[in-house]
Amino acid sequence: MATYKYLRLLRLDPSSKFDALHDPGVSAPYPGIYRCEDCGKEIAIAHSHALPPQDHHQHAVGQGKIRWRLVVSHD
Repeated sequence: MATYKYLRLLRLDPSSKFDALHDPGVSAPYPGIYRCEDCGKEIAIAHSHALPPQDHHQHAVGQGKIRWRLVVSHD
């Protein structure tokens, strides 16, 4: 889980961009930290880069599909 020390360095953003789930391998719509919805693995993505492909990490049987959610945006 993404953590922080200094709240003054972050800003609350109620934008719907944090609600969308993204499939592996697609272009990341925003730079920032993405978290796998089912296993919790986190990755940092730079501007205009793609999310990791399906074979980036594997889920155990019954763990669900790999789907990425933006958790910290860097606009």
